[in-house]
Formats: sequence, structure tokens, C-alpha cells
Amino acid sequence: MTAFSIKTFAIAMALGAFAAPASAQTAATPWELKSDMGYAYDKDGKTFSYKMGTSNAGELLKGAKKVPKGTLFFIGHNGQLYMRSGPYLEGDGKFKFGPDQ
Repeated sequence: MTAFSIKTFAIAMALGAFAAPASAQTAATPWELKSDMGYAYDKDGKTFSYKMGTSNAGELLKGAKKVPKGTLFFIGHNGQLYMRSGPYLEGDGKFKFGPDQ
């Protein structure tokens, strides 16, 4: 299996979170990540999931980087995937970049 970085894994998961219509969600919902799955965002912007094994776990971790806590992933108007570190919640816990009320 081709090695996937943790960043690629997180990016693919972010894409899955944005696949649901934003208007259908009024509150944050947790991701359901599985430890035995790999998630990819390929060069054409498509997402894939792969069942992973343990025989080459060492190779998988080579070059992988941890995603910092407090990272937000989103799709821009141009269809490009972005990530942003830093605050994304208001002081009252509401999403800072939510729909206009």
C-alpha cells in the first residue's frame, strides 16, 4: 500500500465532513475516524478510503506529520481544500465562520 501522511488522512476526513449540506447542520458533529482506515485526497481533488493493515505501519509513519489541534479544514469557493490553524470558535463556543443570521 502506498504510504499516506496523517495530513492527507485529515484532509480526506475534512472533505467528508463538507459533503453534507451546511444548511442541514446547526451544531458541530464529531467525525467518526477509524484506526484501520486510510483516507486520501488525490491530485484531482477526489477522496478515497482504504482498508489498512499493520505489516507496513512503520513505512506509513515515515514522513507523516501530526495535524495540530485547533486546525480547521474547509473548501473554498474555488473548490480548493484549505486548512487554517487558529481560533475558529467565538468566546461563547459558536462557530466564528457560520452562516449569516
